[in-house]
Amino acid sequence: MRKSLIPILTVVAAIFVIWYGAAVALNMAWAKDQAARAGTDPSFAELVANTWSQKKPKLPAPHQVAAEIWKTTGEMVINGRGFSKRSLIYHSWITLSATGLGFLLGAGFGILLAIGIVYNRVMDMSVMPWVIASQTIPILAVAPMIIVVLNAIGISGLLPKAMISMYLSFFPVVVGMVKGLRSPGAMQLDQMKTWSATKGQQFWRLRLPSSMPYLFASLKVAMAASLVGAIVGELPTGAVAGLGARLLAGSYYGQTIQIWSALIMAAALAAVLVALIGLIQRIVLKRMGMA
Repeated sequence: MRKSLIPILTVVAAIFVIWYGAAVALNMAWAKDQAARAGTDPSFAELVANTWSQKKPKLPAPHQVAAEIWKTTGEMVINGRGFSKRSLIYHSWITLSATGLGFLLGAGFGILLAIGIVYNRVMDMSVMPWVIASQTIPILAVAPMIIVVLNAIGISGLLPKAMISMYLSFFPVVVGMVKGLRSPGAMQLDQMKTWSATKGQQFWRLRLPSSMPYLFASLKVAMAASLVGAIVGELPTGAVAGLGARLLAGSYYGQTIQIWSALIMAAALAAVLVALIGLIQRIVLKRMGMA
C-alpha cells in the first residue's frame, strides 16, 4: 500500500513544484514593475514572495487557490453560510444538479441507441455515422443554439443545461454499449441458439451481462463529459449561479484566484462522481461474479 502511494505522491509533488515555478515566471514581471515604480531594489527572495502573494496574479500559487477554496467552503460552513451565493458549495450544487440530470438523460438515450444499432442493421448503417458526426461540432457553438431554441418555447433554467450535458455524455455510452453488446463471441451466440433462446433471452442472459464492463467504462467518461457540458451551458446564459458562472465572473473582473478555485472545485467534483461510478461498478461486477 505504501509503495503504491510513492508514485502518486511523486507526481503530486512534481505538479506543485512546476506550479510554483510557473507562478514565479508568469508573475515576476509585475513584481519587478511594482518594485521599479516604488523605487525599491528587492532581493530575489522578496520578488519570489511577491509573485506568490499578488491579489490578481496571472497564475495564482497553489496556497492562494487553497485559501480561496477554504474561504468559500469551510469557513462558510462553520459560519452557517454553506449555501450562500458566495459559497462554492452552493455553486457546485447548481452545477451538479444539471450534471446529474444530463448524465441520466445521456446514459439512457445512449443505451437505447446502442440497443437499436446492434439489433437493427438500418440503424447501424444510418444512425451510427450521424452519432459520430454530432461530436465534430464544437460544443461552444451548439450550446447557445440549444439555449435560444429552448427559451423560445418557454423552457429555461435547469433543462437547457442538462440538454447540453446530455449532448456530450450520450456519445461515449453509445460507443461503449455497442462494443459491449457485440462482445459475445460466435460460439457463445451459437450456444444460445442451440438452447432455442429468443433474442430477448440472448439480450438479458448474454449480451447485457457481457456489456457491463464496457458500460461502466463509458459511464465514467460520460460523467466527466456531462460536468463539462453543465459548465459550458452556464456560460452563454449569463448565469449567476454554478461553477460556470463563477468562471465567467472571475474572467470579467480579472479574479484569477476565483477562476482557479472554481476549476479545482470542478475537477474535485468530477473525481468524486467518477469514483462513485467506480464503486458501483465494483459492487455490480462482484455480484455478477465478474470481479
